[in-house]
Amino acid sequence: MESIAFFNNKGGVGKTTLLCNLAGYLSRKCGKKILVIDADPQCNTTSYVLEEDNFYSFYFDAKGFTISSLIPPLEDGEGFVTEYEPIKTEYFGFDIIPGNPTFATSEDFLANEWKDVKSSDYRGIRSTLVFSDFLSKCTAYDYVFFDMGPSLGAINRAVLLACNYFVTPMSSDVFSLLALGNIGKSISAWIDTFKKGYDGLEIEKAKKISMIEHSCEIKFIGYVEQQYITKSVEGKPRAVRAYDEILKKIPLEIGEKVVKPINGNIINEINYKIGSIPNYHSLVPMSQTAHKPIFELSSVDGVVGAHYQKVKEFELLMKKITKAMIDNMEKIK
Repeated sequence: MESIAFFNNKGGVGKTTLLCNLAGYLSRKCGKKILVIDADPQCNTTSYVLEEDNFYSFYFDAKGFTISSLIPPLEDGEGFVTEYEPIKTEYFGFDIIPGNPTFATSEDFLANEWKDVKSSDYRGIRSTLVFSDFLSKCTAYDYVFFDMGPSLGAINRAVLLACNYFVTPMSSDVFSLLALGNIGKSISAWIDTFKKGYDGLEIEKAKKISMIEHSCEIKFIGYVEQQYITKSVEGKPRAVRAYDEILKKIPLEIGEKVVKPINGNIINEINYKIGSIPNYHSLVPMSQTAHKPIFELSSVDGVVGAHYQKVKEFELLMKKITKAMIDNMEKIK
């Protein structure tokens, strides 16, 4: 099982659309077993892939399992959850741990526990490993994807410390470019702090959590450019001039501010640009309304005329991005 976080501390970059369609492609077209964990309190992934009729089964049922179910046992000093029950999506083909707006209140708890990591406190370290422990229970899956909010807060820190890899979706604007510096600097600092705290644990206490896989060696496997407007130059799609300069700067900024601090010397051997997604305009809201992947849309969902070609193009694009992402994982291992 490989765990992959989709993360950018800049919002509005098409992260949820990319994650859900890649996960759907791996499930529907590649036959992979996929679990998606919606760790964003905004719950955009949950509302995208599940119809509202499903919500009552987990939001208003005391036994319903959502992302928020992971935290109360830790707050009560009982430890980690022992069982979980994901929801099967109808059209995307993957399982999901639904998001929950109440999960936002866990930010303060995890932030306070992080303070204790620095002093090698057992409880603080255990709480920070909440997602690491949960992933150890997900071995039946080929891939586990995390959707995350656009922040550098305590929830996202715990997710990133638990995952094997992360992908950064980017929009072609100056703010996405500026946000890159935060990512590499923050993640490398978190890894260093956690390792020092864990190394300082008393031997007996360290044994209690030694069965949890927590190498804290997350690696960056690539970025996807999103939402640029194209024009045709000599029959080939090109970004409009307003975005050209930003697009040219992205590879260098990624290399210096993300790859170097996180992946170290693994720079020149890998193409970290794993895809470019043009604006698919009405297909995205059409997909959201139907709760279907874009590549599965049909006339029933409102596809007409030129839409059919765009649906086919999108499926080919998911195929290319999936291959590039998996190839980079293999090279970095």
